Amino acid sequence: MSVELNQTGIKYIQQNFTNAFKFRMALFNMLPMGFLSGMKVVELNEEKCIVTVPYKRLNKNPFKSTFWAVLGMAAEMASGAMLVMYTHKQKPSIAMLVVKCEGQFYKKAIGKTYFTCEVGNQIKAGIIKTIETGEAVEITCPTIGRDEKGDKVAEFVFVWSVKRRG
Repeated sequence: MSVELNQTGIKYIQQNFTNAFKFRMALFNMLPMGFLSGMKVVELNEEKCIVTVPYKRLNKNPFKSTFWAVLGMAAEMASGAMLVMYTHKQKPSIAMLVVKCEGQFYKKAIGKTYFTCEVGNQIKAGIIKTIETGEAVEITCPTIGRDEKGDKVAEFVFVWSVKRRG
């Protein structure tokens, strides 16, 4: 069986997640902490996603850097946005869930942090596999956070489970 993913759904998510106003309104409704953090999707295509989060008063910790959970939220969005992109309005419907998360920190995040996830092809392959087989598929998504100078701030690895519904 040859699976064709919903290209209309993919384009819709790409356009709406990279539109700052529409993405902020979606966060306000579905992920209020993401809205408050100021996170933005600056690039979303079929291979990678880049999400930024600023260092600001609401995001800081007592050590004068961005709170680790805020960094983790932006890192998760960098992988999750691609999963949403590939599953939006997909027939059959696909369930997705983070089943594992690991984080490592290298230096203080004291400015804007850019999280990049570049495993869109593996995400797409995992979603196609679950559609074809009906079995749950785990997809490992490493996400690297860098500061404005390009220095590595943090690295997260999210393992997502996807499964065809019904």
